[in-house]
Amino acid sequence: MSSTLLEVTRASHEEVERLERLIVKDLQNEPANNKDRLFQSHRVRNMIDNIITTTEKLVEIYEDKDNARRDEIAALGGQTAMGTNVFSAFYDRLKEIREYHRRHPAARVVDANEDYEAMLKEEPVIEFTGEEAFGKYLDMHELYNQYNNLKFEKPIEYSTYLDIFSQPNIVPRKLKFSRQYREYMENLLEYLVYFFQRTEPLQDLDRIFSKVTTEFEEQWENDAVEGWEKTSQENGHLSADHTVIDLDFYSTVEELKEVGPEKLKEALAALGLKSGGTVQQRAERLFLTKDTPLEKLDNKHFVKGSRGSEPNGGAATSKEVDNSKEIALMEAKINKLCDLLDETIVRTKENVVKKQALTYDEMEAEREEEETQADTESDDDEQQIYNPLKLPMGWDGKPIPYWLYKLHGLGQEFKCEICGNYSYWGRRAFERHFKEWRHQHGMRCLGIPNTKNFNEITSIKEAQELWKGIQERQGVNKWRPDLEEEYEDKEGNIYNRKTYTDLQRQGLI
Repeated sequence: MSSTLLEVTRASHEEVERLERLIVKDLQNEPANNKDRLFQSHRVRNMIDNIITTTEKLVEIYEDKDNARRDEIAALGGQTAMGTNVFSAFYDRLKEIREYHRRHPAARVVDANEDYEAMLKEEPVIEFTGEEAFGKYLDMHELYNQYNNLKFEKPIEYSTYLDIFSQPNIVPRKLKFSRQYREYMENLLEYLVYFFQRTEPLQDLDRIFSKVTTEFEEQWENDAVEGWEKTSQENGHLSADHTVIDLDFYSTVEELKEVGPEKLKEALAALGLKSGGTVQQRAERLFLTKDTPLEKLDNKHFVKGSRGSEPNGGAATSKEVDNSKEIALMEAKINKLCDLLDETIVRTKENVVKKQALTYDEMEAEREEEETQADTESDDDEQQIYNPLKLPMGWDGKPIPYWLYKLHGLGQEFKCEICGNYSYWGRRAFERHFKEWRHQHGMRCLGIPNTKNFNEITSIKEAQELWKGIQERQGVNKWRPDLEEEYEDKEGNIYNRKTYTDLQRQGLI
C-alpha cells in the first residue's frame, strides 16, 4: 500500500514525538563517568538533528508549493471534476486497503519502539587522539610546532605555549600580517571548534559565534577592540609599523639585509610593493618606507594595479584593513572558545607538567593504570552507586565507609600556596604531597631545594624567608673580609687580609 502525503505527515509527527520522549528518557539517566557523558550527549545531539531534519520536511509539506497536499485532501473528501461523491471515494479507498492485505496476508504491524529503544544503548563513534584521552586533554602539538615556526620570537617550551596560545593579544600587532600567522590562527580556530564540538555537542556554537560577531562588530565600529585600535592609522592608511619588520630597529640597508630574503619579501608584499630582485634591492626598496610615506613613493616601486588610479593607494589599504578585521575576529572567537574550555586547558597544563616530572618507568606504569581503568569502566554495566555524602571511592570502586572517612580526616582541607593553591583532603594526603611532583615543581620554580627543612611549609613567603635564614647560617651570603678581602704586595703577590696582616707584622713584606 503506497504511502500518501498525509500518511507521511502523520508518520513524521509520530517520529518527532518519539524522539522527544527518548531524549527526555536518556537525560534522566546520570552518566557514571566522562565517557558515558560524551556518549549520552552525542546520542541526544543526533536525535536533535533528526528532529530538525524531519521538521524541515514537515514545513515543506505544509507550505504545499505544488498543491499536492490540497489535492490529496480534496480527493479524500470525494471532490472530483464531476462534483462531490463522498461514498465513491470511501469505497475506492476501502477496496485499495483490502487488495493490499489480500496480496500480503502475512503483513503485520511493526513495533518501532524496539528500534528506538536500541538508540538509548548506542555508543556513537567519537574520534579522539591518544593525547586527548577521550576529551580530557587538548592535543596542541601540531599547533605548537606551527607557532614556533613563525620565527618572530625564540622557540618556547610546550608547557609555556599552553600558557600563551589563549592570549593572542600578547603577539605584537605588527607581526600579525604575515601569511604564516594567518594560517596558524585559522588552524588554531579550526582545532578548538572541532574539539568543542566533540566534547560539548549540545552547545549551540553557531549562536555563540553569532553573539561574539555582533559584539565584535560593535567594538570595531567604536575602535574598542583590544590591540586593534586605529590610533596608528593616518588618512586611512596602515603605517609601515604594520609590516612584519619593524624598521625602527635598523639604521642602514646593510643591517636590514640580515633579516633574510623571505622576511623582506613578506614585508614588501604587505605594503603592496614589488617583492622581486636581489636581497640588496629588496632591502633598499623596503628601507625607503622608513622615512617616506607610501603615497609619496614612485609608482615604479609598487606592484602593477596594487596602487590603483588614486595616488594614495586606497585599494591596497582597504585590503589590509579587511585583513586586520578578519584576524581580529578570529582572535575574538578563539578567546571565547578558550573561556569555554578553560577547565580543559588547566587540566592539560597540569598533565604536561606532571609528565615532565615523571621518569620513563613511572610514565609507563601510569599509562598501564589508565588503560586498566578504561577497560574496567567500559566493562562496568552496574547500576549507579548511591553516594549521597559524596564519599571517596575505595579500591573496589565503591564509597569507603563513613567511619573510615572520619578516621582519616578526609573532610579536612589543606591548601598549599607553593602548589598553586591546590587542595589536599586529609592529613595523610597533605603530608605525602611534600614528596610529590607538584610540590617539587613549585619548589624548583622558587629556586629552593625540597629538603626536610621545608616540610609543613605551604606559604611561598615563609619558604623564601626560611631559605634565606638557612643561607645566612651556612655563611653563603655573609661577607668575610679576613678571608675574601684581597691585598697585593710590591712584587704583585695576592694575599687575603689575614695572611697579609700576619706577614706584615712579621716584617716579611
